[in-house]
Parts: sequence; structure tokens; C-alpha cells
Amino acid sequence: MGGNTEVVVVGGGYAGVMAANRLMLREDVRVTLVNARAEFVERVRLHQLVGGSDDAVADFREVLAGGVRLVVDTVARIDAAGRAVVLEGGGRLGYDYLVYAVGSGSADPGVPGAAEFAYPVGTLEDAQRLRPVLEAAGSVGVTVVGGGPTGIETAAELAEAGRAVTLVCGGVLGPYLHRRGRRSVAGRLAGLGVRVLEGAGSRVVEVTGEAVRLADGRSVPSGVTVWTAGFGVPDLAARSGFRTDALGRLLTDETLTSVDDERVVAAGDSAAPSGVPLRMSCQAAIPLGARAADTVLSRIAGERPAVLGASFAGQCISLGRGGGIFQFARRSDVAVGLHIDGGLGARVKELVCKGTLKHLAGEAGKPGSYGLHRAPGGAKQRQQRLQAGPQQPSAHDEAPAAAESSRPRVADPV
Repeated sequence: MGGNTEVVVVGGGYAGVMAANRLMLREDVRVTLVNARAEFVERVRLHQLVGGSDDAVADFREVLAGGVRLVVDTVARIDAAGRAVVLEGGGRLGYDYLVYAVGSGSADPGVPGAAEFAYPVGTLEDAQRLRPVLEAAGSVGVTVVGGGPTGIETAAELAEAGRAVTLVCGGVLGPYLHRRGRRSVAGRLAGLGVRVLEGAGSRVVEVTGEAVRLADGRSVPSGVTVWTAGFGVPDLAARSGFRTDALGRLLTDETLTSVDDERVVAAGDSAAPSGVPLRMSCQAAIPLGARAADTVLSRIAGERPAVLGASFAGQCISLGRGGGIFQFARRSDVAVGLHIDGGLGARVKELVCKGTLKHLAGEAGKPGSYGLHRAPGGAKQRQQRLQAGPQQPSAHDEAPAAAESSRPRVADPV
């Protein structure tokens, strides 16, 4: 390999781009980023694409370091023994180290009729498919299934555009939110005319072309049904013979190194460090990308990698273009009573969305400049969560509306 260390990053989302940029710290490292799309997806803006206020994409040249080689293709399999990835396009890429950052997407709803009649919004292609359906549907009522941030944001965006929207929570509205923040969100949705259905009886048990049927027997008329209740991860790790958690995230130690192969490091939504994954979000993905890169760089230098720290600030939800909420939280990712809402909340949300690209672009221009993954308190809070164990309530904030649970098996990436 010509004396250089070859690193392949699989996945060009928030975690993968941050990792690829940071790996450029060493001149003797050659980085190849493999991504299925030729453009960077702003996952946090997919609800805006559905509503028609943004295209939710950016040019990779805006966020990716110039020295990173971009390969637009999909990885079919990881050949760990041969240290190579097999591409669907037919090629192979050898590596000394691999960063696994395949992200997350829409999960199988597991509800009769949902796959046939409901439209997910978990990926760019999902949102692009839904947008013309809404345009063609005219003024028919829209039912959004899922009371987490993606459902809330999508419902608010469509209602602000003048559509009649019903939000079916399948449980509580905004499970992550503090009760004060929840009241604020409920008030904003009511002001936009969104009908909110909460409680155990609002579990969706069937979707048809004209309605959504709930566990308590109610039938909610629906011209277009949007499904936001839950996200899954690609099965690439499992198909390639790596151990994963129940959802399919790659199992790693606290340095984000695969428990099966020290040459493979994971980051973002597809990582399950110590079987206790972080909340799916760009707030977690970007620091995880930086930490994964640091682990690889430490191994190249013959140093011991640092362990993971995870310090959260809260959750930010847009409520149309004119409103929003920033829900503050403890570093352990538990919501507190303080929040910012209204027009100021909307401005904070927009600053956060723009800030994600700025973090990536900043690291692209000056590798090593990002440092939020080393935020004070993160390591301590992480150790406390590990001691509590994986069965303790986590901050995963979006349970499937069809299968309400005290500990969701899937989470929302917003």
C-alpha cells in the first residue's frame, strides 16, 4: 500500500464525514469515503423537504476535506479476513482500518398495511418519494404516525403549509421532553390545527389506503399516511459476520472498536458501544465520528485509544418555520424543566442545523480543530450509564406507534 495507511470510511453522513475529515490529520493516511449518494444529506432537514421549504442536501465539497477520495457506491460486504470492502458496483477497496458509519433509516413498521399504504421519511429517497404524493393529493387530510421529534416536525411543517393533519403518537407526545416542554409543543401544534392522539389506545394496528386503525378501535380517515415511528440500521455488519446488538448496530468496546476486529471502528447511529448505544442524533453522530477517527489515529501511532465520553445538551425540534423548541437536558441526556420555545426556539433550531455543517466544514479545513467530543463530564456520565446497565431507560426517544414500549428498540435521529 505504498507506505501509507489506507482507511475506508463506509457512510457519508454526519459521523462518516467527521471521521474522514479528522483522519486527514496525518499526511501518511489515505482516506476513501464510500457513500451511496453523490451529495451530502442534511438528515435534520428531511421534514422540510417533505414540507417543501428545503431540499435537505449539500454539496460534499462544502463539508468534505479535499484530500478525501469520494467513491459513490454501496458496500455489499465487508471482507474482514481480506481487509477489503466489496462494492455493489463490482469493485473492491482494501483497507488497513475501516470506519463503519452506515447510519440509520426507516425500519419495517411490522404493522399490517403500513409497508403498502404508509410513506416513511427516514431517508432522502423516502422524503423525495413522499413530496410529489402530497402535492398530488391536494387538500386531503394527512395522518402522521409517530410522536417523536420526526413525527412532530413533519406534522407541524405540513400543518403550517395549510394541511389538515392528525398526529398519532402511539403513546405520549414527545417522550424525550420534560412535561413543561411537552405542554409547549402541544400548544404550538394546537395553534397550527394539528389533531394529536395520545395514549395506549392510539397504537396503530392497521393501515389501509383510506384510514389508520387504532388499538382502541378508532378509525382515523387518512388521505396520505406518513410513517415516522421508528428507525433501523442497515444489516451490513451482520451480513459480514460481525456481532451486533438486537437492532443490528455493530458491537464495540468503549473506544468504538469492534469486539471482533481491532481494525474496524464504528461511529454514529450504527454503533453500539458496550451494547449501550447513544441516542440516534447528529448531536451524537458528529462527536462519535471524531472519536472513531481518534481511535484509528491512536492505533496508527501505537498509542492506547481514549474511551468514549458522551455529553448531551438536549433536543431541538422545529415546529414549522415560525416556531420551535430547544429542550435542555442533563449531560446524561435526561430532559430538565428548562426550554426555549416560540420564535426564539425556531431560530435556535436553525442555528443548530447550520451549525452541524459548520462543524464538518471546520474540520475539513483544519483537521483536529473539533473538540466537543471531549466535553467535560462526558466520560463520567458515560460510565454512570454503563454501570446502570443496558436495561435502564435510555434517551431513545421514538418508539414504534405500533408497539409502545418503556424501552424503545429503535430511535429517532433528529
